[in-house]
Amino acid sequence: MPETPGRDRPPLFLALGRAVIGRCPQCGRGRLFAGYLRQVEHCSVCGEAWGHIRADDAPPWLTILLVGHIILPLAITVERVADWPDWVGMTLWPTLALALAALILPRAKAIMLTLIWLTRAHGSEPA
Repeated sequence: MPETPGRDRPPLFLALGRAVIGRCPQCGRGRLFAGYLRQVEHCSVCGEAWGHIRADDAPPWLTILLVGHIILPLAITVERVADWPDWVGMTLWPTLALALAALILPRAKAIMLTLIWLTRAHGSEPA
């Protein structure tokens, strides 16, 4: 069931909140992703089309930006006061950065898909 022209879209923060938890930004009930990063073709509940929207490089960019701004100040602060061997820091910080990136990346993609869809940006047209 493709989008009907008169159908209202939800407000920005409601749609983004739904997307961040992995739900369809339109209805909030269907799933947005079929896998870790693969979006569904259509919402199983409301029928909104998602498979044609391409976020491209925006989710990795946002993920790198957020991870860097979280990990770097934390690492600098902790390393100033911690008295542990170098190998601990060289193991801890990359591991935390990778785990945080894995956690943020699908949410960043959901945010970008939602923003593209809400603003009807180029690439959000179904055909």
